Amino acid sequence: MTARDPSARNPSQVWQELSADYEQARAREDSLDRLVEWPAQRDLLGDVTGRSILDLGCGNGGKLAELVRDGAVASAGVDIAGNFIAAPPAGVELMRGDLSDPESVPELSGRTFDRILFLQSFGYAKDPVHTLRAARAKLNPDGFILLTRTQPIRYAVERAEKNGTTLGEEYFSRADYTYRTSWNDHLALTKRTYTMSDLLNAFSAAGLWIETAVEPQLTEEDARRHPHKQAWLNKYLGILIFKLRPLSSRFASFQ
Repeated sequence: MTARDPSARNPSQVWQELSADYEQARAREDSLDRLVEWPAQRDLLGDVTGRSILDLGCGNGGKLAELVRDGAVASAGVDIAGNFIAAPPAGVELMRGDLSDPESVPELSGRTFDRILFLQSFGYAKDPVHTLRAARAKLNPDGFILLTRTQPIRYAVERAEKNGTTLGEEYFSRADYTYRTSWNDHLALTKRTYTMSDLLNAFSAAGLWIETAVEPQLTEEDARRHPHKQAWLNKYLGILIFKLRPLSSRFASFQ
């Protein structure tokens, strides 16, 4: 078992301090979010004209604002840090709250949405299955959840290097993982480790099925322009993106 970093704190609390650093890193020209993640997420969302969107763990709300400018309506973003963009466009409501239980956010009470997003925020959920069930309950008919997570192999590789162990040992380890992000190396995050089966079982337990899964990578042009980013992806693989729908919608399609 790995030792806990004495500076590590609750991930949600640390995020409140890291959020500004993350947004600054995300805005860089060579940011993987800018080059890989957001383009892939945007592609899976498709045409958002007339669609209402709930972004759980929305960061500063910039992505949600972009979606509203693309035609989304009556949309809401929730983030525990509350470091939101100034003057969001009409149709965007940004609120401070915990994504772990959407119904506990007063402004969301009784509301439903066409699209619900967990863009690299799902790891902050205190009870992943409960959070997904609560999100599923807020979907309109024919709605879906778009959820992204870091490849669990990435953290296994990092831990194996740090601890002098093997990839398999760390991939299946149940010890919490404490690490310092590249956004701010003065702060340490501690998160639960997980495997692919953990993730898939959480979806199933929440009553969701995977319509689409993608593992986005750099384009050939971007790989040439940013070889250091391609080297990082070659080692750590990147992220997983899932388009999730309620099981009831799958059964209905066979009737």
